[in-house]
Amino acid sequence: MFESLTEKIEKVIKNIKGEGRITESNISDIIRDVRLALLEADVNYKVVKEFTDNVKEKALGEEVKSSLKPAELFLKILKDELLIILGNEDNSLVLNRKPSVIMLVGLQGSGKTTTVAKLGNLLKKKENKKVMFIAADTYRPAAIDQLITLGKELDIYVYNENTNPVLIVENGIKYAKENNYDVIIIDTAGRLHIDEVLMQELNNIINVSNPNEILLVIDAMIGQDAINVINGFNDKLKLTGTILTKMDSNTKGGVALSVKHLTNIPIKYVGNSEKIDGLTLFDKERMVSRILGDGDILSIIEKAEEAIDKDEAEKVAKKLQKGNMDLDDFLSQLKQIKRMGPLENILKMLPGASKLGLNNISVDPKQISKIEAIISSMTLKERKDPDIIKASRKIRIADGSGTKVEDVNKLLKQFEQMKQMLKMFKNGNLKLPF
Repeated sequence: MFESLTEKIEKVIKNIKGEGRITESNISDIIRDVRLALLEADVNYKVVKEFTDNVKEKALGEEVKSSLKPAELFLKILKDELLIILGNEDNSLVLNRKPSVIMLVGLQGSGKTTTVAKLGNLLKKKENKKVMFIAADTYRPAAIDQLITLGKELDIYVYNENTNPVLIVENGIKYAKENNYDVIIIDTAGRLHIDEVLMQELNNIINVSNPNEILLVIDAMIGQDAINVINGFNDKLKLTGTILTKMDSNTKGGVALSVKHLTNIPIKYVGNSEKIDGLTLFDKERMVSRILGDGDILSIIEKAEEAIDKDEAEKVAKKLQKGNMDLDDFLSQLKQIKRMGPLENILKMLPGASKLGLNNISVDPKQISKIEAIISSMTLKERKDPDIIKASRKIRIADGSGTKVEDVNKLLKQFEQMKQMLKMFKNGNLKLPF
């Protein structure tokens, strides 16, 4: 998300570096470039106008005119104004009773049922909550089956009945109370458009469930029409927040900058992958950092903490310090990195990713699987001492892994280069670039 916007903002900052100071004469061109970048990123034109007007006013302000270098000053102003647009409210869920009830609503195709599962998984794993789902979307038969399947995968109970949605919810809440559940997440029906029948049913569900949270699940790919959808639902239901799905597929991402400012409805979560753990708490500081090209190191650390075995990592770290890492260690690290998700997504979170060309890197999962297959086809002795792998062994390993001898040679060469680099770090001949 935000790839195109980040690239354009970085170009603007680069152009400012050529200026001695920000003046009335050069600010107009700078602001025009920012305006175009935001509009192309699908940010609502009202938000763009207010944002750029405020940035221009502050950039020319007497108090800050000479306090920083032009690029540093402009970057600071951009960051401050972006944070204002995204709001100052606490966007955490209100779970102040047992069981707490979260009701998810949305149009058909927004990813609502999948988001129920993702949110349940997050609350179960990170908040240690005993979660139950209620399948109240009786209009789309596949929705109930889908939720039951996802519930089994997550070991989360799905309450469902062959009756009307309001009664399903009413009975489901009674069941949750009797069985000591912490959180109930209700999956409701969607439509292709907002209509009175849908809204009446949702209001009836609200009356029997008294939800802590009413969250609108909305597809970020619909762009500026998201504002109309949010306002349409909020007029009838009084939403407590939104969940933006498919943010990973939306390189523009402008809807995230428009939603809060125009609707006053906070963004609670964003969907950033199709995987079951692809839902994260909305963090405006991290989002602004990514927009401005500063990366998202905190998210990388969180992913690493979830995916990487601490004891195993420490064991490999000690081997690295001694300079005697082997192919078994390499394979172990590769498997742990895979659990963090697609490698290109991790690379895009690094500071300055677009400048380094990392935004356009595509890592074929098949290549990683090929490396795993090659190492797995080696004997324990070969993994510990790759130097013994000569021609006949290479042929056997290639045959066993379904690859070619050239692939085996390539892996061994890369591993040797990595070992040499690690030795140079160990001997102090190379210094880390940070």
